[in-house]
Amino acid sequence: MSILNSTTAVPNISNLLPTTSALNQSCSPEDEFLSVPFAVFYSVLFLFGLVGNLLALWVFLFLHSRRNSVRVFLINVALADLVLVACLPFRVLYHALGNHWPLGPHMCKLVGNLFYMNMYVSITLLGLISLDRYLKTQWVQGGRGSCGRRWLRSSRWSVVSCGVLWAISLMAVVPMITLAEGNEEQGKCFQYKPRTEARSKAYFNLFLVGIFWLVFVVLLVTYGRIACNLLKASRDRPDLPNAMRYARTAKKSFVVLFLFTVCFVPYHSFRGVYVRSQLSDPPCEVRRFVDRINEVMLLFSALNSCLDPVMYFLLSGSVRKATIQTVSHVFCARTDTTVTTGSSTTEFHKTSQSSTYALATPRGSVGLIPSLHLKTSLEVVPCAQRPGLCDYEG
Repeated sequence: MSILNSTTAVPNISNLLPTTSALNQSCSPEDEFLSVPFAVFYSVLFLFGLVGNLLALWVFLFLHSRRNSVRVFLINVALADLVLVACLPFRVLYHALGNHWPLGPHMCKLVGNLFYMNMYVSITLLGLISLDRYLKTQWVQGGRGSCGRRWLRSSRWSVVSCGVLWAISLMAVVPMITLAEGNEEQGKCFQYKPRTEARSKAYFNLFLVGIFWLVFVVLLVTYGRIACNLLKASRDRPDLPNAMRYARTAKKSFVVLFLFTVCFVPYHSFRGVYVRSQLSDPPCEVRRFVDRINEVMLLFSALNSCLDPVMYFLLSGSVRKATIQTVSHVFCARTDTTVTTGSSTTEFHKTSQSSTYALATPRGSVGLIPSLHLKTSLEVVPCAQRPGLCDYEG
């Protein structure tokens, strides 16, 4: 009888074990001392990204007169970067409040998934731009079929590609926003989440990592081939008027690869380790370390939204000329009208008209060579016959 009483007096061991939510609360991976630096960095990225992408979108829509596929891609890149930048104030709010989220779980899922969706849309569009340039230099120059030539020379294929990309992205992100994962924490957002009970989301994140590396390989191959062809043309025929421009454009192609590598490669190199830790049950210190590295790498990915407008300005001669011309007209028009008189005023208008005409002509920055009045041929003015090199310098 005493044995039975002692047996019934033993408490249930399962009631003494901590639950999963209790373990998550006792081991918070987030470092509160990093909340202020994160809030400052995201605020800076928001300001520069907002101004830069609004200016780039304004140039592409109202100033950049050339209608081609690359222009369509760049407009969509600027839109994706703007949506990503619009998500940054919510991260600033979260870190400024000491890693506390006051807007509810649905708003957290909306902001977080839109951030990642537009990051990968921007990555894919940059890959499509490089593929577009490479195909034009290879197929159009080789004359492989009039149908393919017309399709590539027009902007229809870029419009269709962007439409399909946005549609697929929205279809993928809507279930992520509407469906519950079961690992949400009250007052938390953008935090480390174990996914032992939500493995599908972890596998989808690994799928996105695979897409990034595919785009990265496409960038390496296409820009590498384009740069090699330009350097070879510049080295074989140094007497051509645009030989030096070919060499400079080839070198600038590696600027795109450098920016892409700096912003995205560190994050996606570590992403596999991060997702693997979410699928297992690592110790608390490992969680903190993985989460800290992931958040720092994510800052570099968000930095790309600020560097894209700088890349447009530095590498595209037509965008650079349109921006500088507009800014100079806005700030210097009144001074120029009071100073210039008579023939000088007439000369100024002629120069302005000629520059506007040069911007509207179907030439890119690669084709702006001094010998425009020479006899047009493939060797003297190759840009006129090479639309893949005229669309986007860099």
